[in-house]
Amino acid sequence: MRVLVVNTGSSSLKLSVLDSGSDATVASRHVESWAGLDASPVAALLADSGPVDAVGHRVVHGGVELRSAVVIDDAVVERIEAVTPLAPLHQPRALAGIAVAQRAAPELPHVACFDTAYHATLPEAAATYALPAAWRERWPLRRFGFHGLSHAYAARQAAELVGARRVVTCHLGAGASLCASLDGRSVDTTMGFTPLEGLVMATRSGTVDPGLVLWLITEAGLAPDAVRHALEHDSGVLGLAGTSDMREVVAEGGLAFDVYVHTLVRHIGAMAASLDGLDALVFTAGVGENSPEIRAATTARLTHLGVSVDPTRNESPAYADVNTANADISGQAAKVATLVVQAREDLEIGRQVAGVLTPG
Repeated sequence: MRVLVVNTGSSSLKLSVLDSGSDATVASRHVESWAGLDASPVAALLADSGPVDAVGHRVVHGGVELRSAVVIDDAVVERIEAVTPLAPLHQPRALAGIAVAQRAAPELPHVACFDTAYHATLPEAAATYALPAAWRERWPLRRFGFHGLSHAYAARQAAELVGARRVVTCHLGAGASLCASLDGRSVDTTMGFTPLEGLVMATRSGTVDPGLVLWLITEAGLAPDAVRHALEHDSGVLGLAGTSDMREVVAEGGLAFDVYVHTLVRHIGAMAASLDGLDALVFTAGVGENSPEIRAATTARLTHLGVSVDPTRNESPAYADVNTANADISGQAAKVATLVVQAREDLEIGRQVAGVLTPG
């Protein structure tokens, strides 16, 4: 099956046509600045790529109802729109991508694949906030988790590469999160109701004391919108180092680097505890794949879990397959495999589309 994958970012549009049987990329196109109305990039790629059987769309939030990939119809679009307040930056862009792709290829089935769906398997103990029952009954106040397409793909790669059942995947990009997967099912993750929870990120704070947030509003006199903006856009490594470029942070070291690694190590330990042990630790996404310094500093503090890396392999990972760019960087005496896996949300989307349209 050949699948056109539509991945909308905050300002960009990434398109690729995949052969879901071989994972080969037939054609691709990346529009850095996409206004959200122009269908011509989709039409142009379809003209260049040859026949396509289906279209897969990355959608960040599925809410409590959309818990797996689903063929898009008017009802699905309404449900995606309904959870826009939970992902106000991402949902409108995904809806725009769906609209233009449907306009360019109205004859094809379109399938929505959700970043939150992989975490629909979270046990209630992991998904539930200790909040008043009346609140939880009135609103969907639960931990949704994000980056699920990336985590699902990375966990499956770990199982295929080293037979790992208990896997902690580290999606480290501008946004960052961890996921604990057991036999390919998410059982814990660091992001929660919103993508603000968890790790220190490029411009997001990660987890902070909610009492601190309340203090800033009630005692320091900051407006709620100003606090929200600062936590989303002015915090994280940017707030600590004055730059959100992790290459600069790594090169300079100092407090920002230390806080980033400390938080990462602490949360990896929590994910391993949720799994009652660890078989594989996976680094993926921009920082995870491209920063041997972050990998070295992190794994050096996880030796109690049986983690160690080979310095040479870590510095220059030997990718076994140029198409998927995965590498084992484990140390010789390591009890836990440490892997670098290229983030391929597009392949996960292609797989889910094929699964929906050719069940069984």
